[in-house]
Amino acid sequence: MSHYTTIQTQIRDIPSLVDACADLDLKVVSDSHCRGYAGAVRKAPHVIKLRGPYDIAVDPSPDNDGTYGLTTDWWDGHVAREVGVGYSRLLQGYGVHRTLREARSRGLRTTKRVEADGSILLTLEGGGL
Repeated sequence: MSHYTTIQTQIRDIPSLVDACADLDLKVVSDSHCRGYAGAVRKAPHVIKLRGPYDIAVDPSPDNDGTYGLTTDWWDGHVAREVGVGYSRLLQGYGVHRTLREARSRGLRTTKRVEADGSILLTLEGGGL
């Protein structure tokens, strides 16, 4: 029985996702197999390779709108330990890298500071926001 669950997200920028994964010491592999419960595997255009027994598939949205969904097997907390419940740490990192990438493309100066509670403070300066 498959336990794969897809959460539709607004992943629009694979390079920012790759950077977020690197922050978590994870790799994104193109055109690979994603591991799931009881040895189940599925092919995906991008796969976030995790240290535990499962991976995360990064699949294009069925709406074909340029966004991606994240699909994984949440059983027993393996994935949550690596990327946060509901992908929280992964999606936070993605948002940070996406914002930094866009700000730099507009010529803004950026600084990033990680607070004691794990939250991230971004400062954007210069140019026209």
